Amino acid sequence: MSPADSSSSISVHLDELLAARGMTLTELAEHVGITVVNLSVLKNGRAKAIRFSTLARICEVLRCQPGDLLRHQAGVS
Repeated sequence: MSPADSSSSISVHLDELLAARGMTLTELAEHVGITVVNLSVLKNGRAKAIRFSTLARICEVLRCQPGDLLRHQAGVS
């Protein structure tokens, strides 16, 4: 698998975390300090990268760990 293909084996569970916290994408974007569009790209699994500082802020706001937000699915390409 090439590095460009490896992102497809990462799934994003932002919808579940937002629902569990009773928070909207817009509210999260405001708390994190990024645009709703950029957060939507992440939520929909289209992001190619995420800054550690952004990931840390998302986890801080949602009171979660990175593993709660991102999951690697072995064998998916």
